[in-house]
Amino acid sequence: MLYFSKLRILLVTLFSLLFILIASSNLFKVDDSFFDKKINLGLDLQGGSYLLLEIDNAPVVEQKLQNLTATIKNYFKDKNIRINNIKIEDQNIFFNVEDQSKQLIIDTFADVDSDINPYYPRFKSHQLVLEETEVNFRVSFSKQGLISLKTSSQDQAIEIVRRRIDEVGTNEPNILKRGNNRILVELPGLDDPMRVKSLLGKTANLTFRFVTNNENENFGVEKLKYENGIEEASVSKRIIISGDNLLDAQPQMDTQNNQTIVSFSLDRVGAKRFGRATSTGIGKQLAIVLDGQIISAPVIRDTIASGSGQISGGFTFQSATDLALLLRSGALPAPLNIIEERTVGPDLGQDSINAGMIALAIGFLLVILFMFIKYKVFGLITNVTLIINLFILLGILTLFEATLTLPGIAGIILTVGMAVDANVLIFERIKEELKDEKNNIIAFDTGYIKSRTAIIDANITTLLAAVILFFMGSGPVKGFSVTLGIGIFTTLFSVYFIARLFTSIYVSRNRDKEKLI
Repeated sequence: MLYFSKLRILLVTLFSLLFILIASSNLFKVDDSFFDKKINLGLDLQGGSYLLLEIDNAPVVEQKLQNLTATIKNYFKDKNIRINNIKIEDQNIFFNVEDQSKQLIIDTFADVDSDINPYYPRFKSHQLVLEETEVNFRVSFSKQGLISLKTSSQDQAIEIVRRRIDEVGTNEPNILKRGNNRILVELPGLDDPMRVKSLLGKTANLTFRFVTNNENENFGVEKLKYENGIEEASVSKRIIISGDNLLDAQPQMDTQNNQTIVSFSLDRVGAKRFGRATSTGIGKQLAIVLDGQIISAPVIRDTIASGSGQISGGFTFQSATDLALLLRSGALPAPLNIIEERTVGPDLGQDSINAGMIALAIGFLLVILFMFIKYKVFGLITNVTLIINLFILLGILTLFEATLTLPGIAGIILTVGMAVDANVLIFERIKEELKDEKNNIIAFDTGYIKSRTAIIDANITTLLAAVILFFMGSGPVKGFSVTLGIGIFTTLFSVYFIARLFTSIYVSRNRDKEKLI
């Protein structure tokens, strides 16, 4: 029925006013925290940086093979099988065994329940491929094994990248997978792209190791350069603690030496190892190594059992802040290389906003003009409803602090068209009913009822398309689907509650007119 109770009128009015008020926070500064929300602008509207990163998986594969050599050796040792001459060459593991043990090796690697060679039932493939050669056996990754390793590395890298970017404070970053070794990063409104590039370009692999002059060190020795690139030192390959043992890292000022430092705290395991190493290594240099370079190598003066320490190295406050950020976010599983970079200036973003707003304004004015000419008073009702509908849509986007992109503006324009289409269907149906029904109220009520199925079906099919676009698409496509999906619900609300309310008021007051529409 066209009839609206007072409670219903009140609820519709309050709901509309609430979202109009929320939407207005994009135009005015509001002190209240609830209403002090704004729609975030995407990269194409606000400007910012676009980075395409590629993961260098060679170190990941190498490290995995290093771990596998130890795993294979220890596994078969428990079965009283001696693995001889095990080595890694060209991303392959070579080893040999006695002839009587060959079949057991083959069966172990072929077993679907193998402890050292995982099986992927979905792809009917093992992680590793075992081949007999002249020197006995060669182990390499299968195609699916490499894909699985790269996918895992990519997922881990995305998480680390997200942590680092979140620490910088960028609003609504867009971080997406591209294939199995690339990551797309969009940073709207970024003020300092060089800093972000620097943060993402560092693996942040932190280790604490002793400086040694003993070339016969049990764990091996390697020469590493200091950050200045000139000095170098011989460092043991034995890792005392790594970045995995860090709980927190923060930049601080050392008031005694008037220099910026990075203070850190360790987990329980790291604190125990650090305490033991510093107690037995008094008088030795402890190298703090970051990505293969020595940051500093202080001499241990006393036992450090507190599980906390300091890193110094001639930092500025900015560099200390960035180092602390890198350490807190964790090390990347593999180096990231920037293979594509684009910067969208704020002027270009403003041009996109202007173009979108002009398109919306022109389309809106044409719709308003058409509806008023075609349906007179009811066209005016539709136009007022359209304005309220837009405010409700913007209010919902504001409430969730959604990101608006240029395709998102296209979604808003499409919402206007869908709202008009719904009203046209209703009014044309009412015209058909008025031909046979002389009672205006009954004719209007019947028109609303009989057009409901067509309108709802049309909007549901559009909503399904929006849902598919949201889950299958990415970036700007998602922005379009979000505004379109929300627009469908606001359109149905505005048509069947707001426009119908205005229509009921007008029809009730002019029920005796011969021709209302």
